[in-house]
Amino acid sequence: MYMASRIKKMIKAFGVIDGLKLYIQVKIKPSGWLSSTRYNTKFFLRPNTTDYYTFDQVFLRDQYNIKLPFVPKTIIDAGANIGLAAVYFAHKFSNASIIAIEPSSANFNVIEKNIANYSQIKAHCMGLWNKDAYLEIIDTSLNENAFMVQETIADNPNALKAISIKSILVSNNWQTIDILKLDIEGSEKEVFDVDYESWLPKTKALIIELHDNMRLGASKSVFAAISKYNFSTTISDENLVFINNELV
Repeated sequence: MYMASRIKKMIKAFGVIDGLKLYIQVKIKPSGWLSSTRYNTKFFLRPNTTDYYTFDQVFLRDQYNIKLPFVPKTIIDAGANIGLAAVYFAHKFSNASIIAIEPSSANFNVIEKNIANYSQIKAHCMGLWNKDAYLEIIDTSLNENAFMVQETIADNPNALKAISIKSILVSNNWQTIDILKLDIEGSEKEVFDVDYESWLPKTKALIIELHDNMRLGASKSVFAAISKYNFSTTISDENLVFINNELV
């Protein structure tokens, strides 16, 4: 029963021929290069990581297949991991400009492989914060889906650059963020604590996974900011989806 369900999901996501090929391939080895005619690209998944779990979330569980009352043209994917969600969005919304943000250099190296065929995706090895700053990764022993960060100084040898959502808007000359996807392992607390007024009312759709288990008070900060605006709420898989009723 489980096998039949998995084959059906592969076929739904990638078509009959590729779906069957991918099912057999990942059954033998759920890592390496996976080819997709539908997406006109190849995905690279690392062995002994959470990469296949992410592949399953994005393509088989279809967690970003969210009905929107508009066609997105500007997308931020923060906590882009290995770039699969960005590829999903680029395929679904071919005219959208996509900014992918990922703090882990190991993950970022895979992003560059996975987005190679999508010129509309611009990836940056950076963190997301409530201001342009420097961060360092903590809890490096955790898996590739669970990198937490904290603010630090530029002179720290482990420092990495961080950018604010406001700066992304300004530097790209965007008037709105049509989709803001956040999976930033607890940093949503800081992002929604300060200066959210500069970008949240300009956000049409927010797709966010909350991480109170990683940073206490994260969901409280998000809901406190959201409550100041006219957003409606739904759930998609592990994500909360907020739609800005003033912009759609």
